[in-house]
Amino acid sequence: MISHRKGFKKLGKPADQRKALLRALTTEVIRHGRIKTTLVRARAVRKHVDHMIQLGKRGDLHARRQAMAWMYDKDLVHSLFEAAPDRYADREGGYTRVLRTVARQGDNAKMAIIELV
Repeated sequence: MISHRKGFKKLGKPADQRKALLRALTTEVIRHGRIKTTLVRARAVRKHVDHMIQLGKRGDLHARRQAMAWMYDKDLVHSLFEAAPDRYADREGGYTRVLRTVARQGDNAKMAIIELV
């Protein structure tokens, strides 16, 4: 079977572990601004980071509660909602950049840096 229009990569993990991984990576990208991870994980987490910044730009109570439900750090959500409207006011998406780096030594996995623009 050809898997046309399947929405996401499974990352080789069960659903609960995959969700926890994406939540953790989203939180760390927003906290540090730039992290190094595998290329597949960077591409998967890009969607969630962009969504959190979009919620921060909206800034209403429902958006804040949605962001708190996804991210692990409550204080980080507050700082995101303070900074995002000013920092990304003129940008209508594409808040992250994925840069490929050298392969990881040991298992030769493709590595990438995901950073906030």
